[in-house]
Amino acid sequence: MDSTRKLRHAQQQSITRCASSTDFSQIGSALQHKSLFQIIEEEQPEHRERVFTPTVTLGAFLSQALDADASCQSVVNKIAVDRLHEWVSAVNTSAYCQARQRLPLNMVVRLTRQLGGMIDDNTPQQWRWHGRPVKLVDGTTVSMPDTAENQARFPQQATQEPGLGFPIARLVGIIAYGSGALLNVAYAPFQGKGTGEHSLLREILDTFTEGDIVVADRYYASYFLIAELQSRGVDVVMQQHAGRRTDFRKGRSLGSKDHVVEWRKPARPKWMDPSWYELLPDSLSIRELQVDKKVLVTTLLSDKTAPRKQLGDLYKDRWQIELNLREIKTTLGMDVLRCKTPEMVIKEIWVHLLAYNLVRWLMNRSATLAGILPKEISFKHTLQLWRVFVSGPRRNDADLDSLCGLIAGIAVGKRPGRVEPRRVKRRPKPYGLLSEPRSVAREKIRKCGHPKKA
Repeated sequence: MDSTRKLRHAQQQSITRCASSTDFSQIGSALQHKSLFQIIEEEQPEHRERVFTPTVTLGAFLSQALDADASCQSVVNKIAVDRLHEWVSAVNTSAYCQARQRLPLNMVVRLTRQLGGMIDDNTPQQWRWHGRPVKLVDGTTVSMPDTAENQARFPQQATQEPGLGFPIARLVGIIAYGSGALLNVAYAPFQGKGTGEHSLLREILDTFTEGDIVVADRYYASYFLIAELQSRGVDVVMQQHAGRRTDFRKGRSLGSKDHVVEWRKPARPKWMDPSWYELLPDSLSIRELQVDKKVLVTTLLSDKTAPRKQLGDLYKDRWQIELNLREIKTTLGMDVLRCKTPEMVIKEIWVHLLAYNLVRWLMNRSATLAGILPKEISFKHTLQLWRVFVSGPRRNDADLDSLCGLIAGIAVGKRPGRVEPRRVKRRPKPYGLLSEPRSVAREKIRKCGHPKKA
């Protein structure tokens, strides 16, 4: 018993050192929650007490995702300087890169999901829609280094010539509407059987629980997906699919351009198992309504409990997931990944998502203390303040509360109905596009020199 107690104490000290000595500092205190610590304890492999233990490696990996300079060299330099009084170390990145490979993927996955669930479970009722949890769904893509291993797992687009494109992966994420926490994600190659957004969403349908409301764009408004969600006690609010025609003269009228109709079960697609097809209902009662020139479809059939304007406002807030994905890809830099093998690419994705949830944890804490909504707080502002916060002297809980006050001190701009051209004003550098493999282009330069005009 004493040895077990000593081992647990040593692990707790290791996690605490990880939270205080690496660059995610005070935010890392979220990982010391009992349920999260249990995950770290369960997933932590047997290891020697070396510099890069699993917990220190996890903290350093998170630091990369949260830092403006996401290089391995930068994080190794910081750890070396921070521990000058403990040991003399070289700043070679080899040991750290090997430690990242040993870091269990399942640890990062479970931590991300658990932390996202904790944030969402603690969401105040006033952050919900009519007291019900709302979950946003959308897909996106990320690219990665052009290595043979990455190309084999996540091939580039078929329209690109070999050597001219980059491996690309598709992701579908589920994000809580009230808190902005990421609850789950599925990933696959960009093209091929079973790699579409519907297929990926079906892999993580267990994320939804009875009473949820799913808000998604028109791509997801299919009979089979809505029927599956309905069987789980989940309602939907989506834009009408472009391939389905809406005739407000039919069905049970609830008002002008607002009615309830019956959707008939389509023929079984080839990919669907016949036994599962038979379990689906022969028809669905769907409410169709027009708001701001958009036709929405929903399983919330009552115009009393779900008024038209409120449904329209809820669907407008679907844009929040677009902003959330931008925060992950642009602000945290997950748009272009750095790892050169598929295994490390997947791990890098989950580390970025865990880093995102850690920042969201801080934003939700700030919003709760200030009595505002998390969406009124800037993600980038939070990240900038945190970077300054951890670069100073060692902080305590009172300092962290003061930081939360600073985070909530500036509200994001309110720009309802904002419309911007998808164009850039600043002209790019006058370089042409690479139209042949880089190795071929280099050989031509050696033989003939650079062309007169780039």
